[in-house]
Amino acid sequence: MNTFQKIGKFAGDTFALWVLLAAGLAMWIPQYFAWISPWITTLLGIVMFGMGMTLKLEDFKYVLMHPKGVIIGIFGQFTIMPLLAFALAKIFQLPPEIAVGVILVGCCPGGTASNVMTFLAKGNTALSVTITSCTTLLAPIITPALIYFLASEWLPVSFMAMFMSVVKVVLIPIILGILAQMFFKPVVEKSIDILPTISVIAIVLIVAAVVSGSRDKILESGLLILAIVILHNGLGYALGYLLAKLFHMDYEDKKAVAIEVGMQNSGLGASLAATHFDPISAVPSAIFSFWHNISGPILATYWAKKSGVKEDSKGH
Repeated sequence: MNTFQKIGKFAGDTFALWVLLAAGLAMWIPQYFAWISPWITTLLGIVMFGMGMTLKLEDFKYVLMHPKGVIIGIFGQFTIMPLLAFALAKIFQLPPEIAVGVILVGCCPGGTASNVMTFLAKGNTALSVTITSCTTLLAPIITPALIYFLASEWLPVSFMAMFMSVVKVVLIPIILGILAQMFFKPVVEKSIDILPTISVIAIVLIVAAVVSGSRDKILESGLLILAIVILHNGLGYALGYLLAKLFHMDYEDKKAVAIEVGMQNSGLGASLAATHFDPISAVPSAIFSFWHNISGPILATYWAKKSGVKEDSKGH
């Protein structure tokens, strides 16, 4: 393992800690982080460019070889989390800006952290990577459509403006990343190891920007948002697992679908909220970014230990 890989692994393992530290500092001295806000979209674009650089043809061959698991994962991603978000906004009678923020994060595609968590949970990592890739590429159409249908009740939503934002921040950087991989392969191969660190730095900066911009409102309703994020994330894992169980998927596939459904691309949620709505609308995404990097490793550790016990019992 080279130096960049070691730094990347350390950054990934301690991600939640850096997010918490950035959020704490942004609450304490918000004026020092306000400059980041105009760069939120650019930072997320960098993360997506990195994802494009790591996409492989095998990820999409997997769709043809194992269509059932991929379709179930995509269906779960774009139904369970958006509908849960809508239900939570209704049940808790959230203020419009926060309701829209919760729905935004619910309508986003899967986050790349889900691939690492599935690997750690001894789940089907290839399935997880394929679902993330497919939901991310479908996001320019599906995410704005879902936000339009589910959030318009609270605040006016422009489908076209959202569509253009997702194209700009997700699709174009991914395409550029794929082109970089095709035409500058030696350079890309050398830089792959530093990508996890760059992604961590970008998401941490996005969280700091969101928190500094909404400090007073977070002090008012931060605990409520945290409670809703914990519920949203936990129910996402549980319902994702139940959906996979309903279709009699393998244990490794169930874990992949559950993690894929429960973990969101919260950076995209924060970017869309900051661009199109009140700054407080970005807070559920920022808190989600922190929380799913705590719940994900806990769940992955539990499932990895359970897999170990199963393997031991098979061996005896």
